[in-house]
Amino acid sequence: MKKVLVIGSAVVDVVIHLPHLPEKSEDVHVTSQKMSLGGCAYNASDTIRHFKVPYIPFFPVGTGAYGDFVRNALAERGIVSPVPKPETENGCCYCFVEDDGERTFACYHGAEYRFQKEWFDTLDASEIDSVYICGLEIEEETGTNILSYLEEHPEFTVFFAPGPRITLLDPKRLERVFALHPILHLNQQEITSYTGKEELKAAAEEIHRFTQNTVIVTLGADGCYYYDGEKEETIPGVPAEQLDTIGAGDSHIGAVIAGLQCGKTIEEAIATANRVSAKVVETEGALLSDEAFASLDLL
Repeated sequence: MKKVLVIGSAVVDVVIHLPHLPEKSEDVHVTSQKMSLGGCAYNASDTIRHFKVPYIPFFPVGTGAYGDFVRNALAERGIVSPVPKPETENGCCYCFVEDDGERTFACYHGAEYRFQKEWFDTLDASEIDSVYICGLEIEEETGTNILSYLEEHPEFTVFFAPGPRITLLDPKRLERVFALHPILHLNQQEITSYTGKEELKAAAEEIHRFTQNTVIVTLGADGCYYYDGEKEETIPGVPAEQLDTIGAGDSHIGAVIAGLQCGKTIEEAIATANRVSAKVVETEGALLSDEAFASLDLL
């Protein structure tokens, strides 16, 4: 089995629990806070790891207190990124979790999001067949370095999880992403906002017209929809008692990638991913422990 190249950030998530997001000038008491290792790419890679699928964690880790936290946390887990250490400061992500479990992010971007062209020279493309990319890194000025590398390797299967930033990405840069024929992974709000179409099939058809590849749309408790240009299907969700939704989408795309790497059909991969993401929303934070993952009995 070849490797999945996971391009993106490993960051400090500062998780802040509060009753609700404050309105302007309002004073709200925080009920708890903690720092943990996170980042969309890292979260997705940790799910891939659970499935014992080989992957390359292509994560820049810079300087400063947040960089030290990430570096130490990765070392504790035995994770080594081939990216040379940038001599610039790491940022962090503030994750505000309300009482109903919904989360809102405020990110301070640093070295972890800014990819340099020469870093990709450390990779052996013959070891890779699939690549994960996120909208946050592509949006940065240096996102063109990621795209240039992928354009040099049309043999890769690209999985693109743009998140809500899809509506803010430069249209010309998004055209370059779509020209890679990626499998796109979004939630219902994201695809509706981008296409302007409320009907799910119409929105998926709009995306497919550009990518000519499968479009996957998560629907929360209602499961997950996909459209491949000919067939559409909604794979039912798994009942879950929601604690918070941090990392649910990341774990879902990670499980889809892992499932496909293991030879599952798209329907099987999505059904498995639905189970994993349901377990994540029942868990505080973005990651599943090895014990929690094992309890799903997926291997």
